[in-house]
Amino acid sequence: MSLGRKKLGDPAMGDRETGNDDLGMIPLWSILLAAAAFIAIEYLVHFVLPHPRPGMFPMRVMMGYSSGTLVASYFLLIGYVSRDVKRRNMSAPLWILIVTLMPGGIGAVVYFLLRQPMLSRCPHCSTEIASSYHFCPQCQFQMAPVCGRCFRGVEITDVYCKQCGHDLAEDQAPARLRTFRD
Repeated sequence: MSLGRKKLGDPAMGDRETGNDDLGMIPLWSILLAAAAFIAIEYLVHFVLPHPRPGMFPMRVMMGYSSGTLVASYFLLIGYVSRDVKRRNMSAPLWILIVTLMPGGIGAVVYFLLRQPMLSRCPHCSTEIASSYHFCPQCQFQMAPVCGRCFRGVEITDVYCKQCGHDLAEDQAPARLRTFRD
């Protein structure tokens, strides 16, 4: 018996609903490099470094695992940034260099603070616009649902505006942006 719910990973659901769109951006070379770095650090901690006290084995396991995970995560982050900068039309070599060379992950923090917004194309006139825009600045095509009274953004499933309480069904929104009713 179907309850009308879609399963995770269902092709009918968009990538936004499954939440896997960002993880799929990590390139294979970054995943392989992260796995190799994790294994190398585990080998270094357990076989190369001296064992001064045999009773410290649990601490060595914890240190090997945590430092390996930290380095592997850094390589995955570099891979993610290498794909994300291309998606946002930014300079890939510059940002990879910044993220790689700035110590302690500061480069990644700077990248996430300064990255450009995602651009999308208007379906009506093909102008590149920021995905946060509700209307196309060239042709006034409505890109996202807005309240007819206060003109603030609303969710497509909202019945009333969250800001002013306006009944969204009264608005003359395009059919593709109308709210759902029970």
